[in-house]
Amino acid sequence: MNSPDPRELLPLPPHDLHVLLALLDGPRHAYGLSAAVDEADGDVRLEIGSLYRILSRLTGQGVIEDFDPPAGAEGHEARRRYYRITPFGRRVAAVEAARLESVVRLARRHKLLPSRAPR
Repeated sequence: MNSPDPRELLPLPPHDLHVLLALLDGPRHAYGLSAAVDEADGDVRLEIGSLYRILSRLTGQGVIEDFDPPAGAEGHEARRRYYRITPFGRRVAAVEAARLESVVRLARRHKLLPSRAPR
């Protein structure tokens, strides 16, 4: 059986990529994802209704998976669904990052962005 080609999902909608990047740090529930995205990039806001649609789509594509709360979780934590990135999702995020890097190189070549400062 052939594994799916990550390029078939590209280009990713920006909010989808932000969700994947947040999940690279580890599993999270929806509220934790929203907070992580907001903290990482203050210009991106994930409204909870939109976030659940994104999570449903990404789960359906096999890019993320949901799972039950950790053992011993109580109260709100016990009722939440948690999400983690799949190996396929990692490949999708990596291919999308490489695609975006090539777009940035092209923008620099056309002087739309400043050249990189020497390190």
